[in-house]
Amino acid sequence: MIKVLIVEDSVFSQKITAKLIKEIMNNVEIFFANNGQDGFAKYKEIKPDYILLDLLMPKLNGIEVIKLIKEDDKDAKIIVISADIQKEVREEIDEYNIMLFLNKPFNKEKAQLVCSMMGNDDNA
Repeated sequence: MIKVLIVEDSVFSQKITAKLIKEIMNNVEIFFANNGQDGFAKYKEIKPDYILLDLLMPKLNGIEVIKLIKEDDKDAKIIVISADIQKEVREEIDEYNIMLFLNKPFNKEKAQLVCSMMGNDDNA
């Protein structure tokens, strides 16, 4: 099973993201965190294979979470899904070698791209 951690403060976005991924992949176990602080704690607890991360969140923002995760594991596989598309923010994130940056809203096409990056050879 591929472990995926979705760190997103919107429960609606969590549900949509999980639903779209599960429609494509059947070998995935999905975990959730509602803010950056909980996201980092959950990351430490479960050591997911992939982290899908929003940037605009309470307690710790996404960039702070990326920094903490990358300090722990420089090879961590992080995919950012955010409405924050400012050029400066994207440039800052690029320094941390994330896998992919996607603009919200998350949809089926973006889910297919994410699942292909997660090594999905097993279409449901």
